[in-house]
Amino acid sequence: MNLRDLEYLVAVADARSFRQAALACDVSQPTLSTQVKKLEAELGVTLLDRTVAPLALTSVGERVVGRARSILAEVAGIRAEAALEADAEGGALRLGVFPTLGPYLLPHVIEGVRARFPSLKLLLTEEKSADLVALLQAGRLDAALLALPVAGPGLQVRPLFREELLLAVPAAHPLAGASKALTPEDVAGTELTCLAEGHCLGDQVTAWITANGGRRRDDFRASSLESMRTMIGSGSVASLLPALTVLPPVSAAPGLVVRRFARSAPARLLKSLAQPCAPVEGEKAMAP
Repeated sequence: MNLRDLEYLVAVADARSFRQAALACDVSQPTLSTQVKKLEAELGVTLLDRTVAPLALTSVGERVVGRARSILAEVAGIRAEAALEADAEGGALRLGVFPTLGPYLLPHVIEGVRARFPSLKLLLTEEKSADLVALLQAGRLDAALLALPVAGPGLQVRPLFREELLLAVPAAHPLAGASKALTPEDVAGTELTCLAEGHCLGDQVTAWITANGGRRRDDFRASSLESMRTMIGSGSVASLLPALTVLPPVSAAPGLVVRRFARSAPARLLKSLAQPCAPVEGEKAMAP
């Protein structure tokens, strides 16, 4: 017994005619008739009353056809689920990233994504965090990679990883030659420069400075992470920079030295935000 046999039987039950059932199944009438007879022989029962016109189901035939319909419906559902999954691995994904993450993280993961989802078209948008949230809520992005805290009511949030922030100073800075990991107290006397308003990294560095009694330099704000790296290397400023932006394989900025913290290490928490998925039919939406 196979699915094709059940399809033939259901077609005969619906058409009450071998000829019409064969046309519906796109097979010859002898082929369909032979397969139904083989099914009856396998089951050891008569499913069709061939002595009447049009054909009729026997009592056991009625029960078997009912089960056959259920089986075929389940198989159709399985195929539909598989088709949805196959489509999910293809198509296009509109992904948003913020400027102090995208150029440094994506080179590490793009190759793996392409290997896992070769048919997926990745459409990248780089904007500041607030703009990415707005694009998500407007339905113009499918997902975004962001650093906490973020405000996105109604969006699904999934944790990704914690990224350490390192002290980045000019090579001539007293802390550049420190032989041990730093403490917040070691940095208390160093003015730290932040990114311009709107960059989430600037807010994170400011929060750490405030929490640890540090000093923020307010007469200069870098417009981008690359300009910050350049300014630090030139000896002008010091700051806290994400590990991905200053450690190999990222090329070192000339004159820039990084030092890790021994405790109370600053970090940013990276998470993904996405539009909530609609619940599968028949399932109740689960609260997060």
